[in-house]
This record gives sequence, structure tokens and C-alpha cells, in this order.
Amino acid sequence: MKNKLYREKAIESLLYLSAVTAVIILFLICIFLFKDGIALFQEYPFLDFLAGTKWYPTSQPPQFGLLPLLFGSMIVTFGAIVFSVPLGIAVAIYISELAGEKEADLLKPLVEILAGIPSVVYGFFGLVVLVPMLQDILDLPTGQTALAGSIMLGIMALPTIISISEDAISSVPRAIKDGSLALGSTEWQTINKVIIPAALSGISAAVMLGIGRAIGETMTVLMVTGNTAVIPGFPDGLFAPVRTMTATVALEMGEVPQGSEHFYALFAIGSVLFITTLITNIIAEHIKRKYKFNLGAGQ
Repeated sequence: MKNKLYREKAIESLLYLSAVTAVIILFLICIFLFKDGIALFQEYPFLDFLAGTKWYPTSQPPQFGLLPLLFGSMIVTFGAIVFSVPLGIAVAIYISELAGEKEADLLKPLVEILAGIPSVVYGFFGLVVLVPMLQDILDLPTGQTALAGSIMLGIMALPTIISISEDAISSVPRAIKDGSLALGSTEWQTINKVIIPAALSGISAAVMLGIGRAIGETMTVLMVTGNTAVIPGFPDGLFAPVRTMTATVALEMGEVPQGSEHFYALFAIGSVLFITTLITNIIAEHIKRKYKFNLGAGQ
């Protein structure tokens, strides 16, 4: 009995140590990132960085305006969400509720395989296949546009959205489904009015994780968006070349002198990305808790 108690205490201590280690590592990453990011504003005005419309790091004097990169990231991410969220949820519903057993067993591994493909492969596919296709179909000067980046990021976010949404839908108790059908609801009414609301917590988490994947992706958008650091005009922003924050860091960090103003500006961009991802996760957790509470109150 004592050996069992000691074993349980050891496991609890190990789990506690793992949790503390994760928090410490995150805290150290924050210090490392924000320390160099804040260093930019000792010489460069904060408002000029946050509201600047030009990113010319090699000009004299250099200009580190965040807005072109921020707008590029927002346009590409928004396009990816519009593309991936409806399609991903629809596929998850089909696999969980409408597909036959053999069909579902075939589709689920295929979706999971998509999640394991490296981002550079997606980028190469987009550069060779999607970019020329968009250029020909839409009669554009170049196919390397925000639209190409949105489509590729949407494809990359699909496995996350589909897998987690499908798990959430499948976890809805069978009794709830049978009760709805027994009351005379059609299969589609049951899916729309009963199953999706019951699984909304997991579906919202899947969507937010997909958004996080789109915001943080680097290699694919670097290859297919054209990397032009200008604020795209409205409403043609999707059809113009853009540059995202992640692509800027990847393109310029290897050549920038360490300790220079440009070096600190890239860390400032990384800080903005970190804060954006943190806010996205906080919103996802809030939505998840909200719908879990409502579901529990309804039961």
C-alpha cells in the first residue's frame, strides 16, 4: 500500500514539474522576445512603428512601419478562414454523421496525412500549380497574391479543423441524437439544431486552432504571396502581392546585423505575432468555456 502511495506521489510530482517547466520555458521565451523588441523604441518612435505605412529597413533614414505587414497578414488570414472554416466543418459533419463506416475509415486517415505534409511542400505546390492557374484564370500580372496565400493557408488549416471538429461531433452522446429523431426531426434538423450546438465548444476550438496555424505560417506564404511590403488597396487586396509579418522575419533575419535597429525591429514584429497568437488563444478558451457552460446548464 505504501509503495502504491509513493508511486502516485512520484507521478504527481513529475506531472507538476512538467507543468512548471513548460511555464518557465514560456516565460523565458517572452523575456527573450520582448527584451529585444522593446529595444527598438529606445531610438525609433513607437507610434511610427505601430502606425507607419512604409517598411524600408535599408533606406536612410530607415522606416519600420508595421501596417503593410499587419494588413498583409490580416488579409491572408481572413481569406484562409473564409475558405477553410465552412469547408472544414462541412467535411467533419459528413465524416461523422453522413458517411458510411468504410468511407469514414478511408477519409479520416487521408485528412490526417494532410496534416503531416511539410509547409515547404505546400508552398512548392502553390508556386508551381496554384500561382500560374490564378494568373491565367483571373488575368493577373502575377499569380503571387494574397489570394494564393489564403487558399494555401486554408488547405493547411483544413486537417486541424476537420479532425478536431469531427472528434467533437462524434463525442455528442448518441441519446441526444436518438431523442431528436424520436421527436420527429429529420436527420438534417438533428445535425443543424442539436448536434452542432452540442459540439460547438470543440468546433470553436478547432476553428481557433486553424486560425492560429494560418497566422503563424511562414514558408508557404513566403513562396506564394509575392512579398511586396505595401498596403493593398480595397477591394483588390486579395489580388495584389502582399507580405506578411512571418515572411518578413524569415526573409530578413538571416542578413540583418545583430544589434542593429533593423534587428530589433524584427523582434518587435515577433512580439506583435506573439501577442496576436496569445489573444487568439484567450478568445478560443473563452468561447470554449462559454459553450460548455451553456450546454451543461441546458442539461
